[in-house]
Amino acid sequence: MAQLEHIEAIEKRLWSAADTLRANSTYASNEYFLPVMGLVFLRHAYSRYLAVKDEIVANLPKRGGKTRALTKEDFSQKSAIFLQPKAQFDYLVSLPDSADRAKAIIEAIESIEADYENLRGVLPKSEYQELDNAVLGQLLRTLNPEELKKVSGDVFGRIYEYFLTQFADQKAHDGGEFFTPVSLVSLIANVIEPAGGTVLDPACGSGGMFVQSARVVERRYENPTEKLTFYGLEKNATTIRLAKMNLAVHGLEGDIQKAITYYEDPHELLGKADFVMANPPFNVDEIDADKVKSDPRLPFGLPGVNKKGKVSNGNYVWISYFYSYLNEKGRAGFVMSSQASSAGRDEAKVRQKLVETGDVDIMVAIRSNFFYTRTVPCELWFLNRAKPEEHRDKVLMIDARNVYRKVTRKIYDFSPEQEQNLLAIVWLYRGETERYLDLVAGYCQRVLAEGAACFAMKDDEGEAVEPLSDFIGALTNLRGAVDPFLKTLDQDAPHAEPLKELDEAIPVFKADVESFRKAVSDQQAAWETQKTTNGELKKAVDRLATLAETSRDLVKQTDLLYKLACRLIEICENECGAKESDAWAGRDITRARKAADEARALAVEQLKQVRYFWKQAHWLTERFPDAELRDVEGLVKLVDIDEIKANDWSLTPGRYVGVAPEEEDEDFDFEEALREIHVELEDLNAEAVRLAAMIKRNFEELGI
Repeated sequence: MAQLEHIEAIEKRLWSAADTLRANSTYASNEYFLPVMGLVFLRHAYSRYLAVKDEIVANLPKRGGKTRALTKEDFSQKSAIFLQPKAQFDYLVSLPDSADRAKAIIEAIESIEADYENLRGVLPKSEYQELDNAVLGQLLRTLNPEELKKVSGDVFGRIYEYFLTQFADQKAHDGGEFFTPVSLVSLIANVIEPAGGTVLDPACGSGGMFVQSARVVERRYENPTEKLTFYGLEKNATTIRLAKMNLAVHGLEGDIQKAITYYEDPHELLGKADFVMANPPFNVDEIDADKVKSDPRLPFGLPGVNKKGKVSNGNYVWISYFYSYLNEKGRAGFVMSSQASSAGRDEAKVRQKLVETGDVDIMVAIRSNFFYTRTVPCELWFLNRAKPEEHRDKVLMIDARNVYRKVTRKIYDFSPEQEQNLLAIVWLYRGETERYLDLVAGYCQRVLAEGAACFAMKDDEGEAVEPLSDFIGALTNLRGAVDPFLKTLDQDAPHAEPLKELDEAIPVFKADVESFRKAVSDQQAAWETQKTTNGELKKAVDRLATLAETSRDLVKQTDLLYKLACRLIEICENECGAKESDAWAGRDITRARKAADEARALAVEQLKQVRYFWKQAHWLTERFPDAELRDVEGLVKLVDIDEIKANDWSLTPGRYVGVAPEEEDEDFDFEEALREIHVELEDLNAEAVRLAAMIKRNFEELGI
């Protein structure tokens, strides 16, 4: 968790620096994003190159004592791309100010194009000539911070996606519609689980559906380039470049054609696709009815035509297309406007015919603010042409509007665990009980692992730390730094009460920490003989509740101890004349206070993880106590076709699952909420300053 937060901080800092540099170019934001994404592409490609290079080199065949040279095929098998020395990011960063950086970047890109024909004309080149040499140097250095070399995982994959989200948020290109939030794409990919075959996205944007499909295959330790064939349609040429870059940086290839999907079908995949995934434009009302009325991709007919000869709403044109592309065993998952699931009149007739096929599999309602450019709620639709017979007259309705985490003041997404919990419902629906039980068991193991990490873990730098012990040590140091001054005070001075409270609380905390340590150890020992049947796992979740509660109590104690120490310091300074005393080591106390606060933050964050993972396990076992799918008020219901018919063929989950009982947020932190409000206010102020500067610049350009 600490590393995740660390990466989030890096992402924000990199974006802020890159966005600031835009002011030093002649580009507007809608022009600036492509050369920036080109450099992020190069850095990401280099990151993946380094990640697999050593393993590839170690396994290269030798002949006559000589090792075979590296080839692009070696890297393609590892979902990475081969980079010539001049295309490696460290080389570009190391160029002196006297060098022509634009020329070097262009040469780097040309070397990649020479090895990868599918990238010719895709990566930006001439755009770099418009950027000042010094600005380019700063941008290269910005995208290559030392700390990125110390974190594990596909970090630049996240950063690439983060930059896409930020440009989407700015509506820098195509109204931001080129990007679908990663959590929604991931959920779609993991529900339809593309194992092998043809994957089609008829509105592919920046290619996120393909990337997430590949990750599903990679998790099975298989090569996605061997298992999946990607086909995409996209109307915007610049977006196609983004998509091809996104695929290439993940070591993937795809046939992405420039086309208006309403009227063109260049891949000719009618009835041939194994998987269809998409996030099409919502509620389009400009489709020419005459051009599409005879299209074989509309097996249920037109959804309605207005007086201008246009299709009244394009949602069901898209839905019909997605359905018709599937082969007899195909599965589809796509994002759709929430209006579509209960739309009336001609759209309802199309929906009825679709439901009557028995191929509508799952509907998932998503709350508003998941998108970067749209605040409206949406729904995820899943079709399955090979539904089991027992499900053919049923649809699984999931209302996930109460499942989310807050990313910023205006953006929400799913945490990885929330996504897994929603997937667990799908697994139970499909009878995949073992996957559900493995997830519950995995959460229990994480509770124990996070509990142990409260006493010994590695920080972001790879250094060993002991969060709780380190906090006690830092607090002791802070108490010791204040002590020389305290000895100069009378026993009945204003400091007496807070000092007594602090000194009484510290040994209690130490005893509670030791008790927690023993409880973690005992539970770890018990887990060694743990059975993973549903009944035994439920007992384990109940047993681990004590650890979860204790960790929550220790969080409160940790915060309280630090506040007591700070209160003591403030009374000494404000009421006891500490600053005028030679016994008051102000600088040492300030340093000790900062160290204690940092230790407090680490201890609190680690303790919170114990309860967090317990809550995930409890969330599942409370709702599905028999490890079987059941109706859960406000969350899920398996609805038969007769009930759907009685509700005007509506596919809106909220219409069937009912209203979730209101849950009290026992973890609500008033002070943290105030801090968030303060941060939001600072963000708004910063945005106001940025907009004012932009308006001023625009006026100056207009000569006003």
